Amino acid sequence: MDEADEELEHSGPQHSGPLLSKSASSSPSPFRVRDFTLFWAAGAVDGLGTCASSLFLPLILLGAGYPAGLAGLVASVALVSGLVVSPVAGVHADRRSRKPMMYVAALTAAGAMGSVFVAVALGHVVLVHVLAAAVVEQAAAAVYGAAASGTIRRLVPPEGYPRAIGYLQARDQAVQIVGPTLGGVLFQLARWVPLLADAVSFLLVAALTKAIRTDLTPAPPAPPGRTDPSPSFVRDLSEGLRFVGAESFLRFVVVWTAGINALLGALYFNAVFASHARGASPSSIGLVLTLAGVGGLLGALAAPWLVRRLPAARIVTGASWAMVPTAAGLAFTSRTWAYGLLLGGVSLIVPSVVVVLQTRALLVTPDRLLARMGTVLGTAGQAVAVLAPVTAGVLVAAYGGRAVALGCAGAFAALALYATARAALVTGTGTGEAE
Repeated sequence: MDEADEELEHSGPQHSGPLLSKSASSSPSPFRVRDFTLFWAAGAVDGLGTCASSLFLPLILLGAGYPAGLAGLVASVALVSGLVVSPVAGVHADRRSRKPMMYVAALTAAGAMGSVFVAVALGHVVLVHVLAAAVVEQAAAAVYGAAASGTIRRLVPPEGYPRAIGYLQARDQAVQIVGPTLGGVLFQLARWVPLLADAVSFLLVAALTKAIRTDLTPAPPAPPGRTDPSPSFVRDLSEGLRFVGAESFLRFVVVWTAGINALLGALYFNAVFASHARGASPSSIGLVLTLAGVGGLLGALAAPWLVRRLPAARIVTGASWAMVPTAAGLAFTSRTWAYGLLLGGVSLIVPSVVVVLQTRALLVTPDRLLARMGTVLGTAGQAVAVLAPVTAGVLVAAYGGRAVALGCAGAFAALALYATARAALVTGTGTGEAE
């Protein structure tokens, strides 16, 4: 038996309960592991650089005389390209060494954004060039993310998964708070400065990734008994989809994650559109994002502590039900700061659930399928979230913000009922791990 499969057998569903509670309390901090610290820092640098540039790229196009519709199209096409590339990258990340993929992806993104920096600095902004660079950057980010899917499993022991995942969430939430402000400061210096910062950040990510010493090579792609020496892309992609579809817990994760992403996106944009309709200033609307980000940061920091002290199923079901009154509260408030506090409350709740679900997903997935599992779950959640802005805009215009918030509350209740009915899967006591 392969070493990674042996690890799965001994740290899989039958041990998932203790790993999410008692064992985690005595595990050392992941930051004591050198390579985890490098991996964490690479993500932080990457996030700050991306926030510093992506929010202001449309402003650069507008400043060059392009209409708002084309500027928005660039952002949308770039996001879609990442979704398209992600499953392909997942297959390749399960076939070959993952660290070189991460390193090359970071260098590719640095080259793409570096070319835009040069163009803006020289005053030659061309829409096709910016679009191509944005697509390349998003595609490279998808490759990096797919290759990084199994990194935690190689860097920390199973009992350290909850703390490690919590720290990664806290990092991402902090970046979302600091990144836009940093980008605004850099943009005030000169339009090209955020782009330069983004390109340099990708170079730093490449250097940090290169410095990781742990072998991130996945397990052999063929399980024992298979003798076909020629890998088929379609077959490997189908294998990942079949694994997620056959694993009852992962099916639950797909439904819950997609539902939460869609509803949170709809609630956020509902708050933005409703506040704008009431005449709120841009700075007041920005307060919504800030408060939501602070809630997410606090929730991510508290998540490992909660996971050690509460049963996993209770965290998932309790958090799912707690979102119902929060969403309903958005229907009966008219102040922007109240929107922010309510959304911040939701953001405070979600990270603990994410820690539980991601930890167990790592435990039930063989190493040779980690990248494909991660890209399937990520693509399902992101694809639904992409529709949130336009859906919220159409519904607010047609029915008003209160009706949309109440509709989201009803959808949250349905999702909570589903989570309650499937709660046994979270602790591995449901009917069949692979149905």
